[in-house]
Amino acid sequence: MKLKDKVAFITGGGRGMGRADCLLLAKEGAVVISCDKIGENAKKVAAEVRDNGGVAEAYDLDITKGDDVRRVVAEVAGKYKRIDVLVNNAGFDDIKPFMQTTEADWDFLINLNLKGHLHVTHAVLPHMIAANSGAIVFISSDAARVGSTGESVYGAAKAGLIGFTKTLAREEARHGIRVNCICPGLTDTPQFQANLANPEIGKIMRSVEKWIPLKRFGKPEEIAKVVLFFVSDDSSFVTGQVLSVSGGLTMV
Repeated sequence: MKLKDKVAFITGGGRGMGRADCLLLAKEGAVVISCDKIGENAKKVAAEVRDNGGVAEAYDLDITKGDDVRRVVAEVAGKYKRIDVLVNNAGFDDIKPFMQTTEADWDFLINLNLKGHLHVTHAVLPHMIAANSGAIVFISSDAARVGSTGESVYGAAKAGLIGFTKTLAREEARHGIRVNCICPGLTDTPQFQANLANPEIGKIMRSVEKWIPLKRFGKPEEIAKVVLFFVSDDSSFVTGQVLSVSGGLTMV
């Protein structure tokens, strides 16, 4: 097992890529802490992990609320005396042209997709620093690397995660903490399915599918395998890197 007895804190762990992360990391021996704004989803995933013989707990957590983040992180660290892995996965997008967005849209998307991850990372880092080790992964998006129609503010927030990844990797390397970033392309999650069902957005997504060299959309489990690589010793000499997982659609 690549993560035996490691404690992995995963945001957005209630469905989609977060669920896949929880299942795979638990399979590799990690104690999984599944956090999600929809607590019932997090509980279902934790139960699924336990049904498969793993160890997991669930927390109802909105990462945009700093006080709640600090409380949950303190509770987890107090119980397990460590947090070895942080997967900053939580995120959401509302696809529409920039000129149709409002300031309220900007605040929502930036608070969730960027500032929320600052809250979580700021709360978890002291425990990793104390242990002089740790691995952090941010889930950004290829929309942050090359742009994507209808995802202007989302892309801006996700681009912020890329910059944050690189700076944090430099700052925390002296503490033995590695920080990397994954940029998924179109991946078949519940949010993806909701967008695909929208006639206008779905048409754009289907047109993009034709340009993917591997000729299909990604699967959450495929993203989870890259997460595992970045948080395990398989990438022990890798930090500050950004990797697109998009079937070749993006090659940068």
